[in-house]
Amino acid sequence: MSTMLSKIEQDHQRFRQIVRGRIRRDLKKFLSRGELIGREGKRFVSIPVHDIDIPTFRYGDNSSGVGMGEGDEGDSVGQGGKPGQGGEQEGKHILEVDVSMEELADILAEELKLPRIKPRGEHRITTVRDKFTGIRPIGPASLRHFKRTYREALKRQVSLGTYDPDNPVIIPIKRDQRFRSWNEVKKPQSNAVIVYMMDVSGSMGDEQKELVRLEAFWIDTWLRRNYEGIESRYIVHDVRASEVDKKTFFSVREDGGTKISSALQCARSILEGHYDPSDWNIYLFHFSDGDNSSDSDNRECVKILDQHLLPVSNMFGYCQVASSYGSGSFINVLHEAFPNGADIGDGPRLVTSRVNGKDDIYESLRTFFKQGR
Repeated sequence: MSTMLSKIEQDHQRFRQIVRGRIRRDLKKFLSRGELIGREGKRFVSIPVHDIDIPTFRYGDNSSGVGMGEGDEGDSVGQGGKPGQGGEQEGKHILEVDVSMEELADILAEELKLPRIKPRGEHRITTVRDKFTGIRPIGPASLRHFKRTYREALKRQVSLGTYDPDNPVIIPIKRDQRFRSWNEVKKPQSNAVIVYMMDVSGSMGDEQKELVRLEAFWIDTWLRRNYEGIESRYIVHDVRASEVDKKTFFSVREDGGTKISSALQCARSILEGHYDPSDWNIYLFHFSDGDNSSDSDNRECVKILDQHLLPVSNMFGYCQVASSYGSGSFINVLHEAFPNGADIGDGPRLVTSRVNGKDDIYESLRTFFKQGR
């Protein structure tokens, strides 16, 4: 029985490796698939994978064959029809595979060659977890260890001479039962907060918001793989900024102008009120088409970043999406004000990327996280 289980496990692992290979091969395509987000569950996402067939029995046509029907010696067996004829052929199979968010993040990291993030700060927050440490003869039924119980019953029947290899029926009794034991373990927890900011003025249309939604999904997926405790906050702005929930963040649209400093000031207030940088890893991401109201507001943005946001954050990521109506100039303001990305010796804290279309998300993610921050 154990040999059979081992074989099944080997086959399952091989199947998972094949699936991972298919996902890696088509990763750029998956990064740009909006429907992937809609399939997301609590811990798993369902991914359609092409070209993988589940083994099944296939029955041929028994109307002819060896010893059946007319024919002379040497004639080929079967119908001899040409492939591709008829309109009732099977289409290509598409297999839906459930992949955990952790595994999806690992595939992303392998393909983009992303280093694991090293959390900073003191991380005084701890979590208490139950860790299974051994086996004992008493315990609740929910913790019964099947294999160890089976082994004890088998050992008892063999020693008593009641085991029949021709009829290997193993019946555990009460003293055969074994249960998992556990201890409470205190473990430091690396916490992170992600503050997403987005320009929702009239120049940011549905196409731009779809790019933001995809980029934010993969940012969130990667950071959650690196941190045990994640909180997300969402800020939208035109000339004024306000904090909103996730659903509103991706759906609201205004017709006003743009004042980017309002979003940065709102983010500053959230961080100062709730997130001590000695306990939290802080990630800030701003999405815009690069349009801003004035040069004076550009200077105000640089001041807020330099004095308040960059010193406390692991990263400030600015993602500029292409728009027919936006000026696209704010990314140049950041490059001029922070030519080395506010590098203080451990890599740039301010990182920028341009996303003109869905195909650019791949390189944008690599740009943001290649430093392991």
